[in-house]
Amino acid sequence: MDRESWIGCDLDGTLAEYHGWEEGIGPPIPVMLERVKKWLSEGREVRIFTARASRLNDHPDKLIAEVGEWCRRHIGQVLQVTCEKDFQMESLWDDRAVQVIHNTGCTVQSLVPEGIRRLVNLDSE
Repeated sequence: MDRESWIGCDLDGTLAEYHGWEEGIGPPIPVMLERVKKWLSEGREVRIFTARASRLNDHPDKLIAEVGEWCRRHIGQVLQVTCEKDFQMESLWDDRAVQVIHNTGCTVQSLVPEGIRRLVNLDSE
């Protein structure tokens, strides 16, 4: 693993509960919060990957500051906030992503047995 690599972690619905934009940033999702803290304790770089950082928003700097404050409060430090990936991003943890097998166009979900697909509601692809 390259020391310049980083892990992208979506905020709404992945690291924090999401019940609509108007509700603000929700409480942390414990399993994901602990995962992020573990990565940080291992010296890995974690960035918050969120649409809140998009320059298409009316007040992106305000939204980015809110994310930073949420991180300080729940993670103990402010993490970099972005909505862009680059060649150093090693993985992206996101509730909306569909994983595609490298160079095939096939989704990982298509390989999951039907019973498990129903259990975790992967049929929305």
